[in-house]
Amino acid sequence: MDERYDNAPEQFARIGDIRLCHQIFGDESDPTVVLIMGLGLDMLWWRDEFCADLVGRGLRVVRFDNRDVGRSTHLTGPIPTAWQYLRRSAPVTYSLEDMADDTAGLMRAVAPRGAHIVGVSLGSFIAQQTAIRHPDLVQSLVSIMGRPGDRRNGKSSKRYLLSGLRSPKPDPVDEMVAAFERIGSRDRTDADENDVRTIMPRSLARSGGDDTGSGRQIAAIFAETDRTRGLRDLRIPALVIHGDADRVIAPSGGRATAAAMTSAELLTIPGMGHDLARQHWDSVLDGIERTVRRAETTTSA
Repeated sequence: MDERYDNAPEQFARIGDIRLCHQIFGDESDPTVVLIMGLGLDMLWWRDEFCADLVGRGLRVVRFDNRDVGRSTHLTGPIPTAWQYLRRSAPVTYSLEDMADDTAGLMRAVAPRGAHIVGVSLGSFIAQQTAIRHPDLVQSLVSIMGRPGDRRNGKSSKRYLLSGLRSPKPDPVDEMVAAFERIGSRDRTDADENDVRTIMPRSLARSGGDDTGSGRQIAAIFAETDRTRGLRDLRIPALVIHGDADRVIAPSGGRATAAAMTSAELLTIPGMGHDLARQHWDSVLDGIERTVRRAETTTSA
């Protein structure tokens, strides 16, 4: 843990009826990178050292809590039943488009001239939709562990889907460790487990005891629309990162996302699962920086 980042002030931006909690690191004159986290996880899962590395590369970093997690606005509404989960259809409280509009509102508040966006898992769906719906704000796109929403590519394995119905361990920290063991990269290390055991208590303390938001986010995922056509219209530098060991979103999701964008680079990482294990950080961080520099060079040309 880097105390400079752990103790950084948390700020709030109001976007309509939603308040998004966020932190900003780095120099205001540097290119801004907005990090969008995945299902049910708050901004702390963009680890402090990961953010510090980006700042050290000359980037200004914004991480934030999506709606319904952390200290951002928590909503009320139904969560999927077991039957709805298996059918992958449930009543929605909000959509991925709404979450993309949240992101765009935050960008207008913290980087009104535009920013580079990086999304992981659910965050990649949101990032894609943000670029499609708000092209004036998005300078480059990095989509990690994503898919285009076409219902053909990036499907979850049946084993993963069934694991979502199992009874969780009594200790939520142990449950999260076990979850990453099931879905994570091959050869995860003690440092990766320590990350989970360090971050999870901090995340629980920030949630106010409400853990229902992930259910409403799952419902939004079930209702996702095909973004392929919108991705084809993008004319910004893009990078798609996917692990060849991902069981939550099959690698075909990354390939289809990259194929949909004329300016996209595809980076397939051997052994990477549905996590940001430390052994893969260099590849991910290098890719983010490379994509930002591509965009900055294009803008200045």
